[in-house]
Amino acid sequence: MIQSILISRADSIGDVILTLPMAGVLKKYFPNVKIGFIGRAYTKPVIEACIHVNEFIDVEDFYKQDVLVDGKRPDAIIHVFPLRAIAKRAHKLKIPLRIGTTNRLYHWTTCNKLIKLSRKNSPLHESQLNLKLLSAFGIKEEFTLNQVASYYGLTKIATISDNLFQLIDKAKFNLIIHPKSQGSAREWGLDNFITLIKLLDKNKYKIFISGTSKERVLLSPLFEEAGNLVTDITGKMNLNQFISFINNADGLLANSTGPLHIAAALGKHALGLFPPMRPIHPGRWSPVGSHAHTFVLNKQCDDCRNKPEACSCIHSIQAIEIKNKLDDISYSVHQ
Repeated sequence: MIQSILISRADSIGDVILTLPMAGVLKKYFPNVKIGFIGRAYTKPVIEACIHVNEFIDVEDFYKQDVLVDGKRPDAIIHVFPLRAIAKRAHKLKIPLRIGTTNRLYHWTTCNKLIKLSRKNSPLHESQLNLKLLSAFGIKEEFTLNQVASYYGLTKIATISDNLFQLIDKAKFNLIIHPKSQGSAREWGLDNFITLIKLLDKNKYKIFISGTSKERVLLSPLFEEAGNLVTDITGKMNLNQFISFINNADGLLANSTGPLHIAAALGKHALGLFPPMRPIHPGRWSPVGSHAHTFVLNKQCDDCRNKPEACSCIHSIQAIEIKNKLDDISYSVHQ
């Protein structure tokens, strides 16, 4: 009988968010199972906010020492994001059930349960593809995206500090705009964000600009143009605080980034900007949540596959389209 399971997803925040429902589904089918989540140190606040995860395990610790979940050796590991080093380490630790995919050659020698799963050309969303790996436990349910959203369990949120809470204007729609992506996604462009900010009614919206302290310099043209139309929160919060801040805001607009997926998982209005190119299109990576929205051109295009900065498709999304959607949302929020 399996008492503890490791989920391995040692990559970015957005990927981690879309993997958390796996823990929720496992707890549904096996209420007493203990879940450990292997991740990178900077994703720890996201993972620890999930009520379904019992233990965060830093991937660097996994490489160097024995791993325990609820004080016991794990019975199984799911390689959601396949990494050769983690697969070899799990094999060396003799974790009894090691689940991988058939399309990673090293899984044939390091895993003892292989699932046939190809992500590249699948019509499924990333979160749905993750759940396919649970067939190793006899879980073969087909999950809709609405069902996936119900399994996040992102409820262990820290109380927002007074100084941050005072920034929120309860009389307005509090919108976080996260313009940059640290190179992980196609970007809409600062000119488009500036145009949108100027279109939005300052009497109805309070707009916050978020990003890392390093991105603050890159965002200078936006701050110069937008002036007092926005509140600068770049580099002013750690991830725990930022999650709390998102939880107290009304919505978030971003390219395909971690904050977008955090907002969706928290049930906020998460508005995502995407290119139509597979496999980075919204069909695979859209935010999943009860109030998630995506903007993408209705066309097939591969022109920028090798030159992300030249993505004319995402640049061509019109600010007025997003403004109109936000006006509809803000009207419904304040009714």
